[in-house]
Amino acid sequence: MPDKDYHHGDLRAALVLAALERLEAGGAAALSLRGIARDCGVSAMAPYRHFADKDALLDAVAGHGFQELARCLEEADATAGGREALAAQGAAYVAFACRHPALFRLMFMAPRRSSDGSAAYAILARRAAALAGPGQSAGDLTLAAWSLVHGLAALILDRRVPLEPGEVDGVARRITLAFARMTEGPTVG
Repeated sequence: MPDKDYHHGDLRAALVLAALERLEAGGAAALSLRGIARDCGVSAMAPYRHFADKDALLDAVAGHGFQELARCLEEADATAGGREALAAQGAAYVAFACRHPALFRLMFMAPRRSSDGSAAYAILARRAAALAGPGQSAGDLTLAAWSLVHGLAALILDRRVPLEPGEVDGVARRITLAFARMTEGPTVG
């Protein structure tokens, strides 16, 4: 029996959310268009009206993840100013990865056709541009900050950094803030 939401034009969103739930529960291997259709209460062919194949659905799920990451970074950036805002963004990035490990891996580790993190990257780039000092490249600073938090998130997810769940936020903030302070340049004296 078709889902009522489908008749309101919400099937695409419902399919993406159902895929996200399955992804977090069992990884990308647990996803199939038939299973997602079943989860949404629609025919096995209904998803094909919105997605050509499983890769297209995964691309949409990754796109949803990038939108959510951008929202988290924007909220974090608004909580502070200057270098503290960069630290807040770093903590938000790592927290997002820890809350949604399968989604995070899908977003960054698998090739996607159309989804990208440009909105999230733009939030970081805006903050880095505000922090870049004379002679510093805002682009290089942005890439360095992103590399730092992305690497930290990956290390935590891969259990290469022995942290308890309650320690993650503090470590992410301290490391990002230490990096941000290094951008100030040498101190005199």
